[in-house]
Amino acid sequence: MCGVEFETGDIQSTLSGIIGEDVVNVTLLHDGLNLSLGIDTVGKKNAYVLRRPNKFRNSDGFLDIHQEYRVLEQLQHTPVPAPEPVALDDGDSVLEGPFLITTYIEGEAVALGSLLPDRFQHPAARQRFGEIVVEKLAELHTLDTEPFSDVCERNSLRDQIEEVVDRMEAAIKVTGHDPPAVWEVAEWLRDNVPADSKTVVCHGDFRPGNILFVGENEPHVGGVIDWETMWLGDPRTELGYLLLRWRDEGDPTPPIKKIAARHPKTKITEGLGGDNAPNIAPYTARPGSPTRQELVERYQAKTGIAFEHDRFYRTLAAFDLAAIWEDIYRGQLSSDSVGRWEPNIEYLLLIAESIMCGDHTL
Repeated sequence: MCGVEFETGDIQSTLSGIIGEDVVNVTLLHDGLNLSLGIDTVGKKNAYVLRRPNKFRNSDGFLDIHQEYRVLEQLQHTPVPAPEPVALDDGDSVLEGPFLITTYIEGEAVALGSLLPDRFQHPAARQRFGEIVVEKLAELHTLDTEPFSDVCERNSLRDQIEEVVDRMEAAIKVTGHDPPAVWEVAEWLRDNVPADSKTVVCHGDFRPGNILFVGENEPHVGGVIDWETMWLGDPRTELGYLLLRWRDEGDPTPPIKKIAARHPKTKITEGLGGDNAPNIAPYTARPGSPTRQELVERYQAKTGIAFEHDRFYRTLAAFDLAAIWEDIYRGQLSSDSVGRWEPNIEYLLLIAESIMCGDHTL
């Protein structure tokens, strides 16, 4: 668990004291941006979830654990289903850092590159899946921003562009990576910033992988998780980010051969392109799934926010994610997994260039 070692008995005893219930088991759920542990109490499996930030979360763009806790508190007074915060602890005794504990929400997230669960593998379920994803985003974007104004940063669109470009530049200085088109896209974004839209509550990483789905034959949203990237800003940036992951039938595939030529010994290039490309949800081009245009129309009807300048926002989404991945690459140079980052980053930048040039339309 990221180098943290502890006795199971010690952490169960500590958590029992914090929660006020007898903890009988602790299991590892996930160890990435956060260390996530499932907590079982007497009579209830998966009663709570513990989240402790790992090293990379100390970088810019993330709320600290105290801010995340306050965000979760405020979300309890909204229609957006989020985990209920239960406790916040410095964690010095067993986990070498502060952590929070929330209630456990039932449901199944859909990771990028994955198909929908078997029970949703039919046209009606795919249609409803797309509809409820964009409806939940619209619900979030119509919340009152005031309760979150002293917790989350409020960024103008131009400031956001500069932060993203600075992040890419700082990471590349360390990695030595020289991805094609990176500075051409950065300059285009700087030259084409639209006027600021209204300010809304943004999740910061809104995608099916951070939504817990329930239901038998028809999907419903059980909860939205991972709020450490929440901020206040332009709603169209977040809609563009969601659309980046939504592949329509007939979408062009970037010239993968260019990436393969740059990385001849990297097998990851074999998986680039098509429905299984990184960052793509493969079910979105299957029968029944709404198109990107249909998602936009539903979002606009629910929020009253027009998705203007779509080419800019979708280009920004691809460039922003590429900058995040470059930053992760920078932080993992000493690990065995770094070889996969360069081709994936270059693929995202090809997508950004394709959208920028008008080849990849809405």
